[in-house]
Amino acid sequence: MRKAAFLAICLTCCVLIVGFKRIPQQHGSLTITFKHLVGNIPLALDTVQYKNELRQPFTITKFKYYISNIHLHKTDGSLVPVDQYFLINEDEPDSKTITLSDIPTSQFTGIDFIIGVDSLHNCSGAQSGALDPVNAMFWAWNTGYIFLKLEGKAAASKSPGHLFEYHIGGYQQPTNCIRTVSLQFPRALTVGTDKELVLKTDAAEILKSPNTLDFSKLSSVTDFHNATTIADNYADMFSVSKIR
Repeated sequence: MRKAAFLAICLTCCVLIVGFKRIPQQHGSLTITFKHLVGNIPLALDTVQYKNELRQPFTITKFKYYISNIHLHKTDGSLVPVDQYFLINEDEPDSKTITLSDIPTSQFTGIDFIIGVDSLHNCSGAQSGALDPVNAMFWAWNTGYIFLKLEGKAAASKSPGHLFEYHIGGYQQPTNCIRTVSLQFPRALTVGTDKELVLKTDAAEILKSPNTLDFSKLSSVTDFHNATTIADNYADMFSVSKIR
C-alpha cells in the first residue's frame, strides 16, 4: 500500500510539473503599409500640383523620412518593442511597405513610434542598412541623421529655381526634432490573423498646423534654424487607414 501511495504521489507531482510547464510564446510578423497623400490627393512626385493653406501652388520632388523605436500596445497595457529602423521613401515604392518581425501572436490596441532616429544611434556615427549614409540622410558636418526630407517647387518661393527644401533633423535640446506618434487602432489587431496595417501619411501636414508655412518667407530649412517649427507640424501627419 505504501508503495502504491508513493507512486500515486509521484504521478501527481509529475502531472502538476507538466501542467505548470510554460507553453512557448508563438510569434509572427506584421506588415505596415504607408499610404502617402497630400490632403486627400495621392502623392505623386513631379507631376501633380497641390496648394498649401495659403493657396500657393507647389509640386513635390522628394519625400522621405525615418520611422524607428516602434512599440505595439497589447490589450493588457504592456508594450512590445520593435528594434528596427526604416527609411520610408516615396521614390522607392517597396520602402513604403515594412515588416515587423518576431512579434508575439497577441492582440494589440495601438502603436507608437518616433519620426527620426534616437539619440543613441545619432551618436554612433554612420551605420548600415536604413541608417547607411548612402541613403543621403546623414549630415556629415553635424554627425547626425536627417529625419525627414521634403523638397519641391513653388512659384512663391524666392529660392533659385523656385525650389523649396526642408531637411529636418537634430536630437539635442532646444532644437530636438524627434517627434513621437501614438495611434489607436479602430479595433484590436491580432498578429497571426490580421495581415496588414495601413497608415496614411499626409505630407500636407508638414506645411500647416500649428505653423502655416509661406513659401515666400521660408523656402529652405537645412539646419537647426526653424527646424522645430516644421517638426511640430509633421508630428501629426500619420493616421490609421485600415486593418486587413
